[in-house]
Amino acid sequence: MKPLERIIATAKQTPRRIVLAEGEDPRIVEAAVRARREGIAEITLVGNRGVIERRLADVGADPQEFRIEDPQASPLASRLAAAYHELRKAKGVDAAAAAEALRSPLIFAAMMVREGEADGTVGGAVATTADTVRAALQTIGRAPGVGLVSSFFLMMLCQPHHAKKGAFVFADCGLVVDPDAAGLADIARMSARSYQALAGGAAKVAMLSFSTNGSAAHERVSKVVEATRLAHAADPELVIDGELQFDTAFVEAVSASKAPNSALHGEANVFVFPNLDAANIGYKIAQRIGGADAIGPILQGLAKPANDLSRGCSVDDAYHMIAVTVVQANQG
Repeated sequence: MKPLERIIATAKQTPRRIVLAEGEDPRIVEAAVRARREGIAEITLVGNRGVIERRLADVGADPQEFRIEDPQASPLASRLAAAYHELRKAKGVDAAAAAEALRSPLIFAAMMVREGEADGTVGGAVATTADTVRAALQTIGRAPGVGLVSSFFLMMLCQPHHAKKGAFVFADCGLVVDPDAAGLADIARMSARSYQALAGGAAKVAMLSFSTNGSAAHERVSKVVEATRLAHAADPELVIDGELQFDTAFVEAVSASKAPNSALHGEANVFVFPNLDAANIGYKIAQRIGGADAIGPILQGLAKPANDLSRGCSVDDAYHMIAVTVVQANQG
């Protein structure tokens, strides 16, 4: 079974309630209809009711089969605004500002998740990543014991030309610009858990650098070495190695030559990049030149799932992100 097929099959086993913040967007509506028809989620669409109902009718769906919440008129608005005021009043948000904030579909959807009206949320088809992530951080917040919320892309290598096939995690490609060693260790540990939840196998984590096992001396290399130590100390069962160049982590023959004692043996499936520059460039090269399918950025470390789409996303991208969010919700 291909990785995406596995994620969808896993979501179908236990469908969850997913709220889509940009319910007026035609791509989101089509993905929502598909997700409901295929049984991976119960969908709430947030936005203008009249617009959403027309969009649903345009694709042959019955609006009565979907929960629609219009922030301007929803009976939930006052309760969610009161909860948001309580949450943010220490930051200077008064009742009037809270009520105004709940007019934002992103805030409305995230508060639905916080208040138990939904199990996860997806946005970003229209809104920027910054706005989407900010809404999640301010409302849903970090999971207990998590020091850093980060993101990853699930990279699917499933084409005939791919020498290795399967699902791989690239982190952090979308959120944390320049993590210190402790932050990088957090990203490594969370990415390993995310891989296991979504791909279903044991994580093998490579901490990437331009150096392999001391081949270069630089403070940026030292950061990766220290992050590897911290991650392993926090989770001794984690299969992790670093610092490693990408080819050493990915190609068995190169690993045997450059790092014969590595625990990974060139079989890494989770790649933790040293900063956002490297990670963002790396995933786009894999996607655009290598032909990998890239799903993300997927957020990790939140108390409940909230995920971001690219503004250039397709219907398939949105559908797959709904499935990923369901799987995350089922991980508790």
